[in-house]
Amino acid sequence: MPERPFTLAVIVGSTREGRFAPVVANWFTGHAGRRADVVTDVIDLDEIRPYELRYGSEEMTAYAKRVGAADAFVVITPEYNHSFPAPLKHAVDLLHEEWQAKPVGFVSYGGISGGLRAVEQLRLVFAELHATTVRETVSFPMAGRLFDDEGRLREPLDADQAATALLDQLAWWAQALREAREARPYGG
Repeated sequence: MPERPFTLAVIVGSTREGRFAPVVANWFTGHAGRRADVVTDVIDLDEIRPYELRYGSEEMTAYAKRVGAADAFVVITPEYNHSFPAPLKHAVDLLHEEWQAKPVGFVSYGGISGGLRAVEQLRLVFAELHATTVRETVSFPMAGRLFDDEGRLREPLDADQAATALLDQLAWWAQALREAREARPYGG
């Protein structure tokens, strides 16, 4: 009997004007959408506007429900000045229990490092929230050169393989941790 699909929240972490994040997010969600074991929910921080969220507001409640309903996360992040964007940190810090006992993966982009320095710092943040980060990542160094004007990868093979590995790990962790949370609520 096949397992029920897991809900993957894809967090689009950049809110800068002229951002490249939608190109990467569209590529990744297209890849994830070809899988039968995953249902994606794209949470674009440019639409959520985390600095405007206030506790008790409808917008905050809706954001918390979407994060809480996810079984796993992929954070799409650029690297700005050897780190990740401030609105992403704020959006993560607004919640706590909603992240607990759930797996987190990363798709990063940037200059020569491909955003990996941002990912390393995010791993520390999510560990503090009792989330489990997976090892596999997708990284796009010099990302603007890798995609054409239509948002397609010029040479997709390596990135497709990396995305498959990331999603395979997330699927395992998402199913295992969902079963564990259903059997016994996480007490972190």
